[in-house]
Amino acid sequence: MGVLSTSPTDMDHCIELCIKCARACDECLTACLQEPDAQARVHCIQMLLDCSQICLQLVSFLSRNSEFSKEYCQVCADICEACAAHCEKFQDAHCQECAKICRECAEACRNMAS
Repeated sequence: MGVLSTSPTDMDHCIELCIKCARACDECLTACLQEPDAQARVHCIQMLLDCSQICLQLVSFLSRNSEFSKEYCQVCADICEACAAHCEKFQDAHCQECAKICRECAEACRNMAS
């Protein structure tokens, strides 16, 4: 659908999930920093930052129909999957929900990359 058109597309779905994923990662990161074992989560926190940033970057690439969108979609999918794997190591509800959202985003990105 986009902002300037009226019919939804796979790209719109991917953009929506990337925004949702970036937000989930930022929220999870903030929650992880409040956990008593925050030091044990350093690598996960770094991955959350990477995931949030690549998702927001991909939104920009897709919105302007960059010629590198497919490549970025694949990279984003890979980072989302890695982030999900790190989050799944922690049993907190915020980490488990973030992992689920990351996997949904990865799937949408993979669909756009193909």
